[in-house]
Amino acid sequence: MNTLSTTKKLTISGLCLALYIVIMMVTQGFAFGQYQVRIATALYGLAALFPFSILAFGFGNLISNLIMGGLGPIDAIGGCIVGLVTTSGIVLGKRMGLGNWIVIPFITLVPSLVVPLWLSPMLGVPYGVLVSSLLVGQGISAVVSFFIVNGLSRFSHMIMGTAPVAVDSEIDLQGEVPSYGKR
Repeated sequence: MNTLSTTKKLTISGLCLALYIVIMMVTQGFAFGQYQVRIATALYGLAALFPFSILAFGFGNLISNLIMGGLGPIDAIGGCIVGLVTTSGIVLGKRMGLGNWIVIPFITLVPSLVVPLWLSPMLGVPYGVLVSSLLVGQGISAVVSFFIVNGLSRFSHMIMGTAPVAVDSEIDLQGEVPSYGKR
């Protein structure tokens, strides 16, 4: 069985959306500051494992910005678009055969370069200043995401209903080893 039922996909997507909002609520003290360290953004990497969760992360960002952001609908809609673009890029990268490392550049660069396009005029802060501060926070979230995705990818076969992928410890290393001269 290589496909998930619609019910499982909706359940996983709902969990991703809820988890994003809960983490944003818990971390809002430093998620909206000068250095926006949005740990919830690290969840974007889950799109590498669950490509059907793209919309969940876009809507998660929209809802959290409406509830907690305080900058109105422009920021909320923009955040939704950034979430959709970031997760879509991750999914595209994985489909192209790139490894889990692909979450790092997408989570770091897309929000850091796009969000200041509307925040700069809204806040009256230069674009470059906002980019540099967002790069710091998003870089942290991207590295956290990489470790989350790598850790969960070992167990994703249980959720996806596929055969497990062999890890190094399961590969038979007791086979013949060629000899290169006398021992």
